[in-house]
Amino acid sequence: MEAKVKYVDGLQFVGEAGSGHAIVMDGEQAFGGHNTALRPTELILIGLGGCSGMDVVSILKKKRQELHGLEINVSGKRAEEHPKKFTDINIEFVATGHNLSEEAVRRAVDLSMEKYCSVKATLEGCAKITFSYRIVEG
Repeated sequence: MEAKVKYVDGLQFVGEAGSGHAIVMDGEQAFGGHNTALRPTELILIGLGGCSGMDVVSILKKKRQELHGLEINVSGKRAEEHPKKFTDINIEFVATGHNLSEEAVRRAVDLSMEKYCSVKATLEGCAKITFSYRIVEG
């Protein structure tokens, strides 16, 4: 896996992955950015949500659950001192569907968090990661 990040202007960069997809990153105006895009640290939380969400959806589909939607709410607390790394991250999975089995949802979330999500595995040891789930009928 490879990526290339190119400087644009101010604190704006464009990152391109080996897959050919690109994303813009920028900083706050107070620090010299233009506030036009996501911050790199925000991308960490988004990546964690996306990685675990893909796992959960795949597992629930294999279990033939009638999943209509999945929202992953990710919040992070950062240290006050530089490098201001994440110290605590919380992930809440909100599964929406018809007659979803609580056991299936719990198992899918557990498998993602304990076995499959490579982003979570990468962040372990750096930040305390907690997770929970909710099921919404609909």
